Amino acid sequence: MGTVTEVIEVVCSDEPARSVERDEHLLLSPPRPNPFPVKLWRDHEPLSVVHFPQEYEAVPFAPPRGIYESAQIRVEWQTMDNRQPFYHRNCDVDEISYQIDGERTLMTELGVVEHRPGEFSRIPRGVAHDNWGRRESHLLFYTPAPVREERAPLRRSETVFPPFPGWEPGAVNEAVTQCMGAPGHDITVAPVDERRLLEQVNAEKARISVLAGADEVGMTWLYQSVGFRLGIVRLRAEGPRVYRRTLDAYEIQYQISGHRTLVSQRGIVELGPGDFVRIPLGIAHTSVCGEVSEHIALFSDRELPQIAETTRAAEPYTPERLAALQP
Repeated sequence: MGTVTEVIEVVCSDEPARSVERDEHLLLSPPRPNPFPVKLWRDHEPLSVVHFPQEYEAVPFAPPRGIYESAQIRVEWQTMDNRQPFYHRNCDVDEISYQIDGERTLMTELGVVEHRPGEFSRIPRGVAHDNWGRRESHLLFYTPAPVREERAPLRRSETVFPPFPGWEPGAVNEAVTQCMGAPGHDITVAPVDERRLLEQVNAEKARISVLAGADEVGMTWLYQSVGFRLGIVRLRAEGPRVYRRTLDAYEIQYQISGHRTLVSQRGIVELGPGDFVRIPLGIAHTSVCGEVSEHIALFSDRELPQIAETTRAAEPYTPERLAALQP
């Protein structure tokens, strides 16, 4: 404990970051007593963690579970060991997915993608799609179109017939939705010729790009749009602690692998695979890990409320708790 560096940054614009030196104990401590008889600042809740297991568990088919949602962004968790019961077409948003575990065939009008853990893809607004999951789980991120990739793809979707072994075109529906595909926001549902829908790829030049993070330490940016940015952070157990304070965005983190301690002005909490945490705009925070750690970082310039139940909360800062994290 002593002097640390704090990086003050904006991530949804091109403004440069700047660094300041801080006393770490004062940075994390509660405010000094207020000498006036009026309340000058609010009481704030500690950071809250939501957890979904990464290992597949057999459960009946259910709609994706909402975790965070605003008027601009929706984050969902889903698990499947079956076909999705309809094709889906978004009116207002691009749909980004991240494969957590298992295997999933993504079938679209722009071709077929065989997803493996660690991979992302983006379905553009207006493109119909369906999934066939095998003991798998994945995340979904919805945000207004257009979204652009910030990294070269590993590969792109392909024309595949049949899209998976044993596939036969069946009697299926197509659901068209607005409001980020949230339940109850369907516009129309109608029968669709599945073969004709998938053969649309032959008339399209565009393809679905598959992305993944880098092996290097630090942030790998993957997607960006107005007021939205998403990337993967890779950390290792070395070097001095550097705090970050984002001025223009709320941050959602999802722990992919490894374990780390998140130290913030809203408390200290241990994070492991399958944990989500939301860091409000303007809060200084850092991570301490004893092993390689990877997490997704989503930034939104609008507040992104938690809609899932809290699993646990961060503990208040104490000098003793922080000292126990010293390498």
